[in-house]
Amino acid sequence: MTLTSTTRASSSDTIDSVSRGQTIIPANGDRNLDRLNGDHDITYYAKHRHTVKAFDPDRKITPENVDKIRDLLRFSPSSTNAQPWKFILASTDEGKDRVAKATDTLYPFNSPSIRNASHVVVFASRLAIEEDFLLKILDQEEQDGRFDADPETFRAQMHGGRSLFVNLHKQDMKDVQHWMDKQVYLNIGQFLLGVATLGIDATPMEGIDTKALDEQFGLREQGYNSLVVVALGYSDEEADYNAGLPKSRLPLSEILTEV
Repeated sequence: MTLTSTTRASSSDTIDSVSRGQTIIPANGDRNLDRLNGDHDITYYAKHRHTVKAFDPDRKITPENVDKIRDLLRFSPSSTNAQPWKFILASTDEGKDRVAKATDTLYPFNSPSIRNASHVVVFASRLAIEEDFLLKILDQEEQDGRFDADPETFRAQMHGGRSLFVNLHKQDMKDVQHWMDKQVYLNIGQFLLGVATLGIDATPMEGIDTKALDEQFGLREQGYNSLVVVALGYSDEEADYNAGLPKSRLPLSEILTEV
């Protein structure tokens, strides 16, 4: 039998003790701790996460969970494993201020969410996907052991299949940029649910001046363009009006057909 300790707490420092075998009892109605009681399945997090409207600037994500955030970004699925993305993770006041400059003029209502968050992630998409990048992915897959059973055959098959879809979007559908953007949005969807399971709140934002953000970090010179910013941290329970509102979605009868 495995024994676990029980702790009553309400600060972000104690949130991570769940992963160390402790059971956390929420104090003062702490919603983040309640989400980490260990008894919830994945649908709980889908139903209870929300877009934060005000972050508590004093609560910070622990280094242990920051490592998990990095893994969530890296291990997202993408079509043909193309991984056409780049991320910027801002945690310092200076770094968050650089991101917030992309909202100050056109979208000032988003600036506080960026500056008061614990961490902020910029999601960017590739501007082009060429042969050298496809070979780079292929080399990584081989290095990670995906072709060990028959390296020559499986490497050729993987490269052929991936090139087929890339060229389809380049030459026939002529939407390769849009296709790569969609892969980044796959990442964002998994990311939002993933951080919720860690008890971390998030605010995804398309209300950003992407050109200004690209210039701030030299993204276009690196072959990328920004798409979305996600602010991370912990809700200010008193100021975040959205935290107490019921979830609202269209009924299944309107959005789901079963055959």
